[in-house]
Amino acid sequence: MRVVIGEDEVLLREGLVHLLEKDGIEVVAAVGTAVELETEVDRLSPDLVVTDIRMPPSRTDEGLLAALRIRQTHPAVAVVVLSQYVQRRYATELLEQRDGGVGYLLKQRIADVRTFTADLRRVQQGGTALDPDVVAVLVSRASKAGEALSGLTPRQLEVLGLMAEGRSNAHIAARLGTSEKAVVQHTSRIYDAFGLPVAADDHRRVLAVIRYLAAAGNGGASSQ
Repeated sequence: MRVVIGEDEVLLREGLVHLLEKDGIEVVAAVGTAVELETEVDRLSPDLVVTDIRMPPSRTDEGLLAALRIRQTHPAVAVVVLSQYVQRRYATELLEQRDGGVGYLLKQRIADVRTFTADLRRVQQGGTALDPDVVAVLVSRASKAGEALSGLTPRQLEVLGLMAEGRSNAHIAARLGTSEKAVVQHTSRIYDAFGLPVAADDHRRVLAVIRYLAAAGNGGASSQ
């Protein structure tokens, strides 16, 4: 996997390079501005981009806007954005553009190196990876969301939230103290609630997460 990193803080940028390379991931470029990030993606066509949301010069959402443009101009390039904050609007904007290949992780999760690099690989393979705190914000808004979510039970919302994090059925079963068979039954009912046709299970999981975020995203104001 070939990765381009966008991060303006030098120590964090170099730390990311070290962590990824130590885990066998090739970092082909590491830059400090959103402009440089897009330039290097155009030049190198990496498999994955990892970028901070807040980048120079305004340090607001330049990194996010670059990520959105990269998803439009380079559909084969997966994108993971990093942030110090939970902002639901950012997650929904990233997911609205296409199915899968996207992640939204909080910077403090980088300390769990094994999980972090596993999340990067899952996103590069077309999955999703959302920080548990991002998912928690969405779940907290679910009661205000549309009909699709209102038709789900509290346990099904828990399962869907863990699906949004990118967790496997085995992980979900262990987290919730239930069986994998029960998780499969819950996911089947979730697919039915969203009207998702029979397809590869991984693809339907991504679609369910996107529907989830779209519904929850209509439920209230953004959180930071």
